Amino acid sequence: METMKGLKRSHYCGELRESHIGEEVTLMGWVQRKRNLGGLIFVDLRDIKGIAQIVFDTDVSLEAFSKAEKLGSEYVIAIKGEVCERSSKNPNMETGNIEIFAKEIRVLSESQTPPIYIKDDDTVKEDLRLKYRYLDLRKPYMQKNLILRHKVANIVRNYLSDNNFLEVETPMLNKPTPEGARDYLVPSRVNPGKFFALPQSPQIFKQLLMVSGMDRYFQITKCFRDEDLRADRQPEFTQIDCELSFVEIDDIIEIMETMMQKVFKEALDVNVSVPFERITYKEAMEKFGSDKPDLRFGFEIQDISDVVKDCDFKVFSGAVANGGSVRGINVASYEDRFSRKNISKLEDFVKDYKAKGLAWIKITKDGINSPIAKFLGDDIVNNIVEKMSAKEGDLLLFVADKNQVVFNALGALRNEVAKRLEILDKNEYKLAWVTEFPLLEFDEDANRYVAMHHPFTSPMDEDIDKMETNPGEVRAKAYDLVLNGYELGGGSIRIFNSELQSKMFNLLGFSEEEAYEKFGFLLNAFKYGVPPHGGIAFGLDRLIMLLAKEDNIRQVIAFPKTQNASCLMTDAPAKADQNQLEELSIMLNLKED
Repeated sequence: METMKGLKRSHYCGELRESHIGEEVTLMGWVQRKRNLGGLIFVDLRDIKGIAQIVFDTDVSLEAFSKAEKLGSEYVIAIKGEVCERSSKNPNMETGNIEIFAKEIRVLSESQTPPIYIKDDDTVKEDLRLKYRYLDLRKPYMQKNLILRHKVANIVRNYLSDNNFLEVETPMLNKPTPEGARDYLVPSRVNPGKFFALPQSPQIFKQLLMVSGMDRYFQITKCFRDEDLRADRQPEFTQIDCELSFVEIDDIIEIMETMMQKVFKEALDVNVSVPFERITYKEAMEKFGSDKPDLRFGFEIQDISDVVKDCDFKVFSGAVANGGSVRGINVASYEDRFSRKNISKLEDFVKDYKAKGLAWIKITKDGINSPIAKFLGDDIVNNIVEKMSAKEGDLLLFVADKNQVVFNALGALRNEVAKRLEILDKNEYKLAWVTEFPLLEFDEDANRYVAMHHPFTSPMDEDIDKMETNPGEVRAKAYDLVLNGYELGGGSIRIFNSELQSKMFNLLGFSEEEAYEKFGFLLNAFKYGVPPHGGIAFGLDRLIMLLAKEDNIRQVIAFPKTQNASCLMTDAPAKADQNQLEELSIMLNLKED
């Protein structure tokens, strides 16, 4: 193999334009494609900036032509040559008006035939792509995603720095916590039998930084959660983490809206107007069945319980009598797109969300079409149609059950219907804040209240009196930023009063001793003057996924894990050496499959 000695890259492949015609340039990169036409060889040379066409001509350099004859796909080469106007222009390439006639070539590295194609429109299975991720990352669109990620991180870092935030690193080896998702545990060699936990978030440390007087903190940091994975979730992920002192909800929202506005403008040249829409949690659940609603389309949920509570159709009246509700969505103007077979598939879909079934009414040009109409009677059907503002061409879909089941099923259904109708526009960005979350939610398995966000979230001032009398109705000073059906980030104003924090721990079932055992270092810090403070954390991976118009978070992470939290490229996780286990005082007790 040859070396670069004496050669220095003058330009990137994708940078060259007609203004460079006549210049001598030195390019380096990978051979994307080679075409041998006898006396001429054309090579598409690729680097991170794009592709340039290189011409090897026997009249220019016989030696370079001879070397080019032996080139294969993904060979790494350096060439020196003159930029010329391209005889057959390619309007589909940014460099399509020029080509470089090579005077010299050096083969820096040869390549075996790659196991996957290095092109954007391949159909390679994801498992193979992840196994050869270093090849997959050569694809232009994958590199574009990572460049976008870098750009957004830079925009965020610069914005926060310009607004008096200090970037402070917090520890990766922490104390295991009892609340929230499962921790990833790290055994301690020097403290046998004891474990560190990788951070699920820097929550406690960033609050301690506020106690320390840092005033405004941020960190773009890795976090870890041992939980079930899905398309928008990974076991290790990156957060844009922020905390501010002497602020209230509106202060934090205003700063973060301006940051997001800047991200969209500078990264995508998209204008998003501020302030963003604000929706209370209650409104979000009742209208959209989700605390992260997609606002790009309608199909809002409507409650018809008052219309059907006394009807003869027991599925409806029974649900209301048992304290539940009957709610539906109006898939306006799309009745003709849903046959009985298609509706049957939607029924199977809602059953995944614990709904017992799906009732429907079509308003066709010939009148009402519905298998439940005969049980309801004309008057009630007409009242339902009126309540849901239905007209000819509309399809009404209903779920009757406990409220939570109804919300979950219809919330997922409205998204699924929009997806099947292909009405979701990835170029439309609907940002909104969801506010006034419940402070607590009841865990039936544990038979106690748990924090909806975390134990340090402050209740709304006007609801503090309800903490002992009606804890389920206490609202939190919490807020999530949602975008197109995804939660981008969430935060809250924190409890900074020791007495209120003790009351919160009480509600969560912690004794004073347990609270001090788990969070004593924070509670002790609170004895020495705590500023009112609050913060927020955004999922960088999820944000980039949406900005890049991808459907899977793995497309914007350099080396992601699979659905079962493994790395196909490195075969992690792997067995540890027995000597390592003994050194850590660990003995395995594996269950047989």
